[in-house]
Amino acid sequence: MEKEFYVYIMASKRNGTLYIGVTSDLIQRVWQHKSDEIEGFTSRYKLHDLVYYEKHESSYTAIQREKRLKDWRRKWKLELIESLNPEWKDLYQGIV
Repeated sequence: MEKEFYVYIMASKRNGTLYIGVTSDLIQRVWQHKSDEIEGFTSRYKLHDLVYYEKHESSYTAIQREKRLKDWRRKWKLELIESLNPEWKDLYQGIV
């Protein structure tokens, strides 16, 4: 079985600060953000809500998508989140 990769977006609150990342273990990585286990941007800005994620078949496609999303205008990122998660619910409980 091949490993799956995820591109995900963490948020501080609705329309708040956003962080886009890529991982092969979504549950563990989101937990690290939620618990401020790793010092840095997400812990500094309290980015604790998983508001968007998508699955990829390879690390290459996931990294390419992450790079594209990081280059997007903020408005487009907000529209992407709201297209699948209009209430900005924390999706973490749905993946554990």
